[in-house]
Amino acid sequence: MNNYLNTLNPRQREAVETVKGPVLIMAGAGSGKTKALTCRIAYMLEQGIYPNEILAITFTNKAAQEMRERVHNLVGPAADRIWMYTFHSFGARFLRREIASYPPYTDRFTIYDSDDSKTLVKNCLKELNLDDKQYQPNAMQNRISSAKNQLIDPKKYRELAGSNFFNQKAADVYELYDKHMKENNALDFDDLLYITTKLLSIETIRKRWQDRFHYILIDEYQDTNHAQYLMAKYIAGDTQNICAVGDADQSIYSWRGADLRNIMDFQKDYPKAKLIKLEQNYRSTQTILDAANAVIQNNPDRPSKRLWTENNAGTHLKHYTAIDEHAEANFIIETMQKEHMEKHRPYGDMAVLYRMNAQSRVIEEALVRRGIGYTMVGGTRFYDRAEIRDMLAYLKVINNFKDNISLARIINTPKRGIGGTTVEKLLDYANAGGMSMFEGIMGIEGSGLSSATQRKLTNFSAMIFDFLNASTEMNVFELIQKVMTDTKYLAQLQESKDPQAQSREENLGELLSVAKDFITEQPEGGLAEFLEKVALVNDVDSYEGEDDRVTLMTIHSAKGLEFPLVFLPGMDEGIFPGVRSFMEPAALEEERRLCYVAITRAKEELYMSNAHMRTMYGKINSYMPSRFIEEIPPDLVDKVITEEDRERVHFQERSRNERASRFALSEAASPVKKLKPKAVSARYDWQVGDTAVHTMWGKGKVVSVTGSGKNMILKIEFPGNKMRSLMVAFAPITKGNE
Repeated sequence: MNNYLNTLNPRQREAVETVKGPVLIMAGAGSGKTKALTCRIAYMLEQGIYPNEILAITFTNKAAQEMRERVHNLVGPAADRIWMYTFHSFGARFLRREIASYPPYTDRFTIYDSDDSKTLVKNCLKELNLDDKQYQPNAMQNRISSAKNQLIDPKKYRELAGSNFFNQKAADVYELYDKHMKENNALDFDDLLYITTKLLSIETIRKRWQDRFHYILIDEYQDTNHAQYLMAKYIAGDTQNICAVGDADQSIYSWRGADLRNIMDFQKDYPKAKLIKLEQNYRSTQTILDAANAVIQNNPDRPSKRLWTENNAGTHLKHYTAIDEHAEANFIIETMQKEHMEKHRPYGDMAVLYRMNAQSRVIEEALVRRGIGYTMVGGTRFYDRAEIRDMLAYLKVINNFKDNISLARIINTPKRGIGGTTVEKLLDYANAGGMSMFEGIMGIEGSGLSSATQRKLTNFSAMIFDFLNASTEMNVFELIQKVMTDTKYLAQLQESKDPQAQSREENLGELLSVAKDFITEQPEGGLAEFLEKVALVNDVDSYEGEDDRVTLMTIHSAKGLEFPLVFLPGMDEGIFPGVRSFMEPAALEEERRLCYVAITRAKEELYMSNAHMRTMYGKINSYMPSRFIEEIPPDLVDKVITEEDRERVHFQERSRNERASRFALSEAASPVKKLKPKAVSARYDWQVGDTAVHTMWGKGKVVSVTGSGKNMILKIEFPGNKMRSLMVAFAPITKGNE
């Protein structure tokens, strides 16, 4: 019998051994779903299913690599032949084989990252004479992305735009963007899903891939968008051997197209589907799980699921209320230092998870002041650094000479006397002739450019041709070395007096390390495969926890990770949940799911904090504690009061007493003013049933009267069944009519 099966709990084992037909594994946070998935694949191979019949889809390259290594450890080299990729990586590999059926693209296409796409959007706005202040590039880029995720092409988008002027202009941008992408033989990230799905809708292509993959496993199914949903459905075909793994309570990406209905309606799409729930948690204490369960149960219409664990109950959650964001940051850092010094907990065990990137600044400053190292996930990515983008642009042009965006980036980098005006003239000349910019250089004689400029462009093209020839004989590592040397890019950095030049040189050295790893892992891989690999790396893929560094990241970035000690700052109403969610029930539910994800990142201890006031967007605003804190049972939470808080309260009480004493002395020294008898009797003659008018709460009914004279207290019911107890001597109330 397989030993690994004995390490599974009953529900996990059921998930592993249910191979045929549609299966929905509803896996709660920390429930060992990765273990169940890898054991399932190993079990399938041991049942005689061929590796190349299995398609396994995850949402990050890191998760895919981890799964591949685990399966390899269980069954050996057979795991290496399984298609185990992210949706985007699968799309890229699929399109290398099938894109000829989607003209005018060829299999030497370039994959544009977000910055490349934005550059092209800006070029389109300029070409259309549209003001980028009114038609912001980010907004246009998001519209195009959203359209592709919904499988809406430029023609259909224009139809849907109707007579709305702004929408029509957005349609113009989408149309021109699509035209230039095809001219550049380039795909953006959304195209990897959009075009793949379009091609799979063709019966002959769909049948070819259905015959290839007989079993499909999809992780994080709750995060799929419409295109990804259809991709999976097309390949599953009539056999319906599809296993979807996910958690409706962790669906937090609607803003980038994820559709919660995909997992909620799985059993409608596949009526014979078997539902298996993984509810035993192996990560957190029961106290943390009870808090998470309490919060998420406030979302209506969610599949019933309750996390439990055999771990110990653990300590209570801690809740701290700070005066402002600076006091909050100081509390967090002081707690970290105390944990580190007194309990010898490494800083690498600690993470600060925040709702918005803007919250990190004061925490970063506090860490720097205390000399504590930190790692920020979501900062400037390695592949976003200028020198890395420059070198990759050279490689992209070598791989695909139609790529105008990459060519424009490197044509004068390092400087070779080809200015912006020349580039614009070259682009106009190429567009007029229906050519790429590089093809335009080939026929530069008719461009009208000066002979000196033509000579510079010809020399540039000769260098690119030399690189192109070298790429057929050299591996990627050797080619990058040649580009760095022959362009004099590296020499320029070495000769520079810029203090950042050394760091940039080191980054280029790291790129060579990436290339070295690539040729070791994929000896047969070429330039196109290397560019594909680096294009699809994201922030979380490159994250590695370090023992001596605190981790800072958004809650969205933390999904899939875990830390012994977690801090959740900004638990304020209007921060988390965000103010924009107040009027939209669906948005508020997603904020609550995000809170559920945040809580379940903690393994041992969880600190939550809010602040009475914060400076946001340059203004000081006051805040109430988040409703999510109030949704956690009080017996699971300890309020934290620091020594500084005690001193502040003591000071405030002393100040109040001093003011009261001075007021009493002042009153004693003043002449006594006689009150009119009528005023006294009128003020204190309240009875049950009287109508009271409060300056803030409006009209209410007196339901009880206790005491008399200056000690009279009224209990008044105001609209909305709100009961208030007020002391007549001080309350701003008057008698009103019925």
